Amino acid sequence: MSDLKRLRDLKGKRIDVVGIGVSNLPLIDFLLDFGADVCARDKKTEAELGEIADDLVAKGVPLVLGDSYLENIDADMIFRSPGLRPDLPAFVSAQERGAELTSEMELFLELTPATVIGITGSDGKTTTTTLTGLILTEACKRSGGRVWVGGNIGTPLLGKISQMTERDFAVVELSSFQLQTAKRSAHIAAVTNVTPNHLNWHVDMKEYERAKANIFAHAPNRRLVVNAENDVTLAFGRKTAQPKTYFSSKKHFHEEFSLEAGDHAVYERDGAVLLWDGACECAILSVADIILPGKHNLENYMTAIALTEGYATAEDVVKVATTFTGVAHRLERIRVHEGVTYYNSSIDSTPTRTTAALSALTERPIVICGGYDKNVPFEPLADALCARAKAVVLTGATASKIRVALEPKKEVQNGMLPVYEYPDFTEAVLFAKSIAQKGDTVLLSPACASFDAFKNFEDRGNTFRRIVEHF
Repeated sequence: MSDLKRLRDLKGKRIDVVGIGVSNLPLIDFLLDFGADVCARDKKTEAELGEIADDLVAKGVPLVLGDSYLENIDADMIFRSPGLRPDLPAFVSAQERGAELTSEMELFLELTPATVIGITGSDGKTTTTTLTGLILTEACKRSGGRVWVGGNIGTPLLGKISQMTERDFAVVELSSFQLQTAKRSAHIAAVTNVTPNHLNWHVDMKEYERAKANIFAHAPNRRLVVNAENDVTLAFGRKTAQPKTYFSSKKHFHEEFSLEAGDHAVYERDGAVLLWDGACECAILSVADIILPGKHNLENYMTAIALTEGYATAEDVVKVATTFTGVAHRLERIRVHEGVTYYNSSIDSTPTRTTAALSALTERPIVICGGYDKNVPFEPLADALCARAKAVVLTGATASKIRVALEPKKEVQNGMLPVYEYPDFTEAVLFAKSIAQKGDTVLLSPACASFDAFKNFEDRGNTFRRIVEHF
């Protein structure tokens, strides 16, 4: 079906949009513009939605709200919010009656004329997406075209399709929720790493891995970028037929990657980031040029270099590396107060992210950990805290689970790593301040999602910032 026909076919379609959130509000406007008959459903009440509900009613959109919001779905198409599982009985029943189940991102991937560069992974997605967008923006200053950054980061892109051309790039961060039912992939895709995550939503780790694989498993994918040091992503590369680019911060020569015909590699040797393009080795970037600290940020640059190969030059990469100071909530230095440095890394919603943040700091910080429970194991986090932290202040819903993982460790038992617990977030931050001495570092790196107490990780990070700025 051509893109134009797909858009024309929206006219008169009965479409239910389930979940009135950030991405689905522009989606509703998009569908209305093409003549669809839209009904909006959400578990929130009209009072909870407030002005959003008033605006939708003013546009002629019927609302089905509250606990019964999934009842009596009778539509030609259903757009689900990414946080809703596609196998909910209401969705399954509607599909059995002939409804098409899709999402805002799936429709965008189907309709955009731009070259789609997709990034997913358990960690590193947002920084890699941002870097890729910045590098391509430098390249487009010469070649023309525009760069659109969105997906799970920034502004929803579906409503911008009419402004996009084939010369443009759409750089999209994609979560496993968005990829769960995707039947179309990015032209060039990267999987930064895959570690246990969102196991309170996915039925098991295998389902989580299958969702991530949808970023490259379908047309029109033509190259896959994967982490050679992660077992899951390495297996993705070995099993897929399309050309791959492997990256590694541990390997130093392309011969170490066991490359096949058409495969490329990005790696570091003697302080330089190098690209093997299948025929020759090219120096792209000096590691010393990268402002962002830590091995994980070196890997983020390696991923971005692989994704932009053929579109951007080494000069474009260097320009970004020497000017980009980071994304908010990712090892963001808030202030130095009474000789103590405070870092906000609220984005660290998994143990592996916290491990990476700890490895990026030269000093042993007082770490504030804990939050929403995603049913991930905390033993790896306990190992990292014992190796790299001066003290741990636990908070949120997972505080007791992290403490259980820490208690058997010899560093905790012999008093070398003090562990404290303060359920209230503000009290936890103030306690961390009270035990910090001149020269210390306090790091908010929760290793958990934020939904036990905050709207999102930005809300949690902003709360931390406000507390620290008002000492």
